[in-house]
Amino acid sequence: MEAKRHLPRPVNLEEADDGVVEFSPLNQEEEEGTVTIEVPVSEERAAWGSKMQFMLSCISLSVGLGNVWRFPYLVQQDGGGAFLIPYLIMMVLEGAPLFLLELGIGQRLRQGSLGVWNLISPWWGGLGVASTIVSYLVGLYYNVIIAWCFYYLFNSFKSPLPFSTCPNETLPELNVTFPVEECELSSETAYFWYRQTIDASSSINDTGGVKWWMALCLILSWLLVWLCIMKGIQSSGKVVYFTALFPYCILIIFFGRAVTLKGAGEGLKHMFTPDLSKLQNPNVWMDAACQVFYSLGLAFGSLIAFASYNPMKNNCKRDAIFMCCITVFTATFATVDIFAVLGFKAVANYEKCIEHNIMKLQSIAHHLDLDTADNITVDNYEEIWPRHFIEIKKYYENKTHHHIKNCSVAAELNQAAEGTGLAFIVFTQAIVELPGSNFWSVCFFMMLLALGLGSQFGTMEGVITNMFDMKVFARVRKEILTGCVCLSSLLIGLIFCTGAGEYWVGMFDTFAGSMGLIVIAFFETVVISYVYGHKKFSDDIEKMIGERPGIYWQATWRFISPITIFTIVVASVIFRITHPPDYPAWQAEMGNAVKQAYPGWAMFVCLLLLMGGFLPIPVVYFMRRWQCIRFDTNIHQASIKRVETTISTQGMIKGEEPMHRSDTSDSEWTRLFLDRVDSSNSLDDNL
Repeated sequence: MEAKRHLPRPVNLEEADDGVVEFSPLNQEEEEGTVTIEVPVSEERAAWGSKMQFMLSCISLSVGLGNVWRFPYLVQQDGGGAFLIPYLIMMVLEGAPLFLLELGIGQRLRQGSLGVWNLISPWWGGLGVASTIVSYLVGLYYNVIIAWCFYYLFNSFKSPLPFSTCPNETLPELNVTFPVEECELSSETAYFWYRQTIDASSSINDTGGVKWWMALCLILSWLLVWLCIMKGIQSSGKVVYFTALFPYCILIIFFGRAVTLKGAGEGLKHMFTPDLSKLQNPNVWMDAACQVFYSLGLAFGSLIAFASYNPMKNNCKRDAIFMCCITVFTATFATVDIFAVLGFKAVANYEKCIEHNIMKLQSIAHHLDLDTADNITVDNYEEIWPRHFIEIKKYYENKTHHHIKNCSVAAELNQAAEGTGLAFIVFTQAIVELPGSNFWSVCFFMMLLALGLGSQFGTMEGVITNMFDMKVFARVRKEILTGCVCLSSLLIGLIFCTGAGEYWVGMFDTFAGSMGLIVIAFFETVVISYVYGHKKFSDDIEKMIGERPGIYWQATWRFISPITIFTIVVASVIFRITHPPDYPAWQAEMGNAVKQAYPGWAMFVCLLLLMGGFLPIPVVYFMRRWQCIRFDTNIHQASIKRVETTISTQGMIKGEEPMHRSDTSDSEWTRLFLDRVDSSNSLDDNL
């Protein structure tokens, strides 16, 4: 049986009357044994309502929770202001080049990551599969964080704030009421987080059952995500006006209040005082490289999907530079807010510590040879206390650590906390001390919700777009497909609503959302530079923006970025080998978290999550190499349907038979496809 290939007739636009061109299906010979394959035609591919929607969507994706709770932690841990040096360098060496690479290839080929990598070379189609898997896994646990924010937001309307005081318990036999011991051993905010919010178990082996209040918050989170993305960018493009702009409004409000707080200067001084000796530590450079990578939302496939809805002549280079600048600005601005509030908290705790020590001193003053015990104040504490402390040590026989505290503002500021510890424990403790604490609590968690939802929309769009690019889902309504994805995510996500939920979130974040993304980004740069060809990609950029990428972009794409990312991969592998993974397990009887090693079954799950991020790349490569799998034609048919679906090209496409992979080489297929895309776009522009 023979399959004939019918090529489209050339169209002369100059022959059209009044600028109107009519297309009709191509004539095909009806011969015996001839099989005619028609490409399905659908509606025109979705497009952004405006350039502003695209930019705000990118901002919502890139400016996420990491800018509020991870970047300040890294600044605090890695040398204060000195950390900005490696951060900016890594932004230039890997951030901007990779951002432009994803925007450029998505805008050029006008599809999600699954179709993009299959078009470039079916052997590397596993890149799209890997990014889809990683995005789905990240979306699973990221929405749980949004559920936590919802729970804190609802409790922020209670007065007084439930995390401002320790609850009491009563002994019936003695009729005595006293604070809960677990809260006394930790703190009010730590108790509310570990016991009343997530009800943490003592280990990952003990799930403790699903917590119904967190399950309800998770249902609300996924319902909101589905409502906002069920129609693609037509629905999410409207929501980003809130998710992208509202956090900046709150940051500005926080800035105006934070810098006027007592102790804010101490926090800002601690932030901007550089410890240049930290730059000699290679881990600081690794932290900076990874933070740049995660903060920009690279390798998720979301940027490729977003760019595919842009017009062909959009200046993606300018967009990439602007997004890198806005990410740096937002991270720095948020860190200023955080450190100003942490400085206020440190000074408040410092004064409480002094009051505690003065009270202890006054209770034993009659045993000491001192006449000035009543004259110690916060202002003269640093000067007078050392002399009194000598006498106190003699009285307690060098056992003062059970009675007297070491008070230091610097020690308070050096207590590093990241992630949930910073947002739900440390920062909430500072909020409690603020006048009008309910208002500031509502603002803070509304900001976290906006940041989290914006990133979640982008992450899930990368999943939905890739699935919709596959022929098997091509005829499914997007609302139904999105609903099925959200429902499956909700059911799987119930594991994060158990007593061990926070431990599972940490596991997914470390093994599903970190290593896999780094590996995907490495192969993206290699495939674009050496398979697709850096010269061809530069030609594409020049064709789209009218300007050829300079030596900086060429050098980073071909050499600097791949080497930098490969170094991160090697360093991460070495670190994992030399430092077996563990997790902080909450111990109620001690009132703090203790590091525990993962059990054997959990290590197996960690391995599966790790392999899910990069294993599809070699699997698809070798299966295509050995001709074990040939499903790329389905992807291309769906891709053609999604790209060449403008009204002006429907007649031409309807009568054209798609190429067969067996008859066409990878490079020829890509060239023919790009010719079709260029023809389609030029016709649309002229008409």
